Amino acid sequence: MRILWLKTELLHPIDKGGKIRTYQMLKELKKNHHITYLTLDDGAADADALEKAGEYAHEIITIPHRTAAKFSAKFYLELTNNLVSKLPYALQKYVSAEMRNAIEKLTGEKKYDVVVCDFLTPAVNLPLNLNAATLLFQHNVEAMIWRRHYEIAAGAPKKALMKMQWRRMFEYEKESCRRFDWVAAVSKEDAETMRGDYGIENVSDVPTGVDTEFFAPGGTIEKDEFNLVFTGSMDWMPNEDAILWFTEEILPLVRRQIPQISLTVVGRNPFPKLVEASKKDQAIVVTGRVPDVRPFMEKASVYIVPIRIGGGTRLKIYEAMAMELPIVSTKIGAEGLPLRDGAEILLRDTPDKFAEAVVKLLKDKSFAGKIGEQAAQTVREKFGWQKVADDFAQLCEQAIEVRRPNR
Repeated sequence: MRILWLKTELLHPIDKGGKIRTYQMLKELKKNHHITYLTLDDGAADADALEKAGEYAHEIITIPHRTAAKFSAKFYLELTNNLVSKLPYALQKYVSAEMRNAIEKLTGEKKYDVVVCDFLTPAVNLPLNLNAATLLFQHNVEAMIWRRHYEIAAGAPKKALMKMQWRRMFEYEKESCRRFDWVAAVSKEDAETMRGDYGIENVSDVPTGVDTEFFAPGGTIEKDEFNLVFTGSMDWMPNEDAILWFTEEILPLVRRQIPQISLTVVGRNPFPKLVEASKKDQAIVVTGRVPDVRPFMEKASVYIVPIRIGGGTRLKIYEAMAMELPIVSTKIGAEGLPLRDGAEILLRDTPDKFAEAVVKLLKDKSFAGKIGEQAAQTVREKFGWQKVADDFAQLCEQAIEVRRPNR
């Protein structure tokens, strides 16, 4: 197949879940299919990101595009102007006439079998009529994320804003899902949600994968028996909410029973409130972006996923499983993953139950080891990236079959 892959960022540094999933999948797809990667470029990627893009695509095309920095004057101006837009702000900021023109030119000049929109964001620039099949790759149900933001928002103004963004996202996501020949979700739950909420039939799920050779204990780092670790981009709102909830409501409960407890938060762009908390509490270590998360994971005794907002699936959980770490997560944090509570993971949704599970794993090393070993065995047997890419290629073929009668 000849695939035109649409994105809103270059992939290096590969430092968040969506980038990891796309990178690993494209690397496998590139072995058997021709990939043209067309993306917006905000200048934030690594200096060698364009050069390294050859790892996952045969042809790279970038469109310069600047978005406002969060909390900047321009950000607040754009947010104010967005009040009269039909698009949610999370999508409005990626509108690019240059990208739309590039898509029209490429699909007019070259023969592509399928155009893939990676996340909902590039879809705002997709022309209505293309001479190729189209597939929307949904890493999350975006409206679900915004609905959960609305549900937990504190204060009337913020709640009203989140409700507005949720409703706009819902309407746009429904419209977009209906215009694509096929939709790829990352879990059965997400596929069912889109089928029910958006009235679409051509939707299937592809599994989440992990590089089990890369994520494996090295055996050279001594564990801290009272250290917890969380990994993830700290400029993503669900991760920000998760760590605030954990540090404010759960960590104090753990500390009552284990005074020596420490928490390491690993991920790019830590938000100011977390940085301030780490200055006041030496037991909270905030690393910011790191070249390799594995040493921090290997040092820890328990991996936490206190996520209350989100959809899709958590690559971080499979990575922790491959590192043989026992995991405590909320049900939302592990949503869409075929894992068994009490076997590969512990699922707890309230502060007291979450804290109780963390304490259990820290104090009962035999139990923690059993959870970690079962998790590693499961992920190594079932979730390699080659299978994921093969499944995705089949969905592209299905999109082509749906499109063919209309050509």
